[in-house]
Amino acid sequence: MPYRAVVFDLDGTLLDTIEDLADSMNAALARMGHPARTVAECKLLVGDGLEAYIRRALPSAAAGDPRERARLGELMQAEYAVRNSRKTRPYPGVPELLDALTARRIPMAVLSNKPQDSTLILIRHYFSRWSFTPVFGARDTAPVKPDPAGALEIAALLGIAPPEFAYVGDTNTDMRTACAAGMFPVGALWGFRTAEELRANGARVLLEAPLDLLPILG
Repeated sequence: MPYRAVVFDLDGTLLDTIEDLADSMNAALARMGHPARTVAECKLLVGDGLEAYIRRALPSAAAGDPRERARLGELMQAEYAVRNSRKTRPYPGVPELLDALTARRIPMAVLSNKPQDSTLILIRHYFSRWSFTPVFGARDTAPVKPDPAGALEIAALLGIAPPEFAYVGDTNTDMRTACAAGMFPVGALWGFRTAEELRANGARVLLEAPLDLLPILG
């Protein structure tokens, strides 16, 4: 069926943010005397929100201490505030895809587990040429993905039924969100996770490159 709108994940889908996320976490971990994480490890640690990233990045002996988690969260957010655009870039092909969707007048929205303020900062910095409505990060008013609440809120705001959305993301969390919301799950292979993970969590189509989305939309 033709799809009338697209929901995009942000990290690992529109933007390659992993080096800035890893550098920020490692700077925060170092300030607490904890060992660093590799970029490859961070690709598996991110995706389920800041709290999950913090818990997973800490050594197991510290991860259970709420004071350790709170301190690392404060330091991580402070580090990321000054590092969030040092190495981050849109993936190749993403600007061209957004141009094509805009030309077709296909509504585009963003649903991320990154904190709302950070999500808005990055969208404004890297994607000011395009219109995303709405842009939702992690908010106090809604549960984070894979809960479908945010995706369903987007559908309601745009007045488009969930089955008429293609949902593009790069993690199991995104595929589970799309399935739970009744949207069409599209896996981005250029992101942080594997084809196997995406398929196992409901991806109906896997994209090698961003522009591969266009034929799917009909």
